Amino acid sequence: MAEQGTHKPLAGGSNPPSATTPTPLDELAAALDAGARALELPPDAALVLAVSGGPDSMALLRGAARLVETDARRWRLAVAHLDHALRPESADDAAFVADAAAALRLPFESNRTDVAALARDEGRSIEDAGREARYRFLEAVAPDGGWIVTAHTADDAAETVLLNLLRGSGLGGVRGIPARRGRVVRPLLGHRRETLRTMLDAAGIAYRIDPSNDDPAYLRNRVRNEVLPLLDALRPGAVDRIGRFAKLAADDDDLLDALAAAELERRLTPDGEVDWHDAPPAGLDRRVLRMAIGQPAPSAERIEALAGAATGDRGGVRIELGGGRAASVNGRRIRIERASG
Repeated sequence: MAEQGTHKPLAGGSNPPSATTPTPLDELAAALDAGARALELPPDAALVLAVSGGPDSMALLRGAARLVETDARRWRLAVAHLDHALRPESADDAAFVADAAAALRLPFESNRTDVAALARDEGRSIEDAGREARYRFLEAVAPDGGWIVTAHTADDAAETVLLNLLRGSGLGGVRGIPARRGRVVRPLLGHRRETLRTMLDAAGIAYRIDPSNDDPAYLRNRVRNEVLPLLDALRPGAVDRIGRFAKLAADDDDLLDALAAAELERRLTPDGEVDWHDAPPAGLDRRVLRMAIGQPAPSAERIEALAGAATGDRGGVRIELGGGRAASVNGRRIRIERASG
C-alpha cells in the first residue's frame, strides 16, 4: 500500500502566520510564488493543478491555496487527478486527493485510465503512456484561457537530461523539461524535491508515497535513486549543475532552430522542394530536414538516411518517414510527400 508521508493532520496549524516569522507553509507558498512570477502567470488566472497526492504535487496544491488564502494571488484554483490504474491502491490515492481538495474547498476533477492497456494499444512504454494520458486528461478539464500547472522539480529535470543522454539524444533532449510549453507551466522547476518535502513535513502536511517509484524495473527510478545520489556525492550540487547545462543547451538549441528555419526558407523552391545542392553543415542539415518534414519528427535513422541520399550520387531515391510520409530525392532536390486525407 502507498504510505503517508506524515501522520500529522492534512492542514497546517490553525494559528495565523506571524507577521515577522514565516511558517513552513508560507515558505512553500513563497517558493511557488517566485516560480509563478518568473513564468509571468497572471495573478487572477484560472489554474488547474495536477495533483497525484505525492509530496511534489501536494507542495504545489498547498502552496497555491496558501497564496490565494492570504490574497497574495487571486487565482481560481481547481484540482485534477488521473488514476493510472497501475496499482491496487491507486483508488486510495484518488480519494486522498479528493479529500485534500475538499478540505481546501476547491473544485476537484478525476478520471481513471487503464494506462497499461493504453501502452499496449499505442505501442508505448508504461511511462510514456501515463504521461500522454495525464496530459490528455488535463487538457480536457482545463477551461479555455486557463493554465495547467504541474509539480515538476529540478530533480525531475535532471533525471530527464540523464535519461535522454543515455538514449543518445541531441540538444533537443538534453534541454530538460521546459518551464512552460503552451499553457502547461511548471513553477516549482527551480526547486529540489527534498527541499519541498522538508517544508511539507515541517508544516504537518500529509502526502502519499508511491511504492512503484522504488521499482528498479523502471530506468527513471534507477537514475533517481542510484545515479543522481551518486553524482551528488561525487560533486555536491550536481543536480543544479545539470540544470544549468540544460539551460545552456536550450539556448543553443533555440539558436540552431532559428538558423535552420532561415536555411530552410532559403532552400525552398517555388514548387515546394528543398534544394540540397551545397548541403548545409553537419548538424544543421539534420535540423533543416526535420523542419521540412514537420511533426511528429522521424527517427534519427530515417533523417540520417535522407541526408545521405540527398548528398549521394544516386537519384530517384525514396525514403519512408513514417506517419504516412515519404521523401523522394532527385537531382539533389528533396520533395516531402504526405498522405492525403
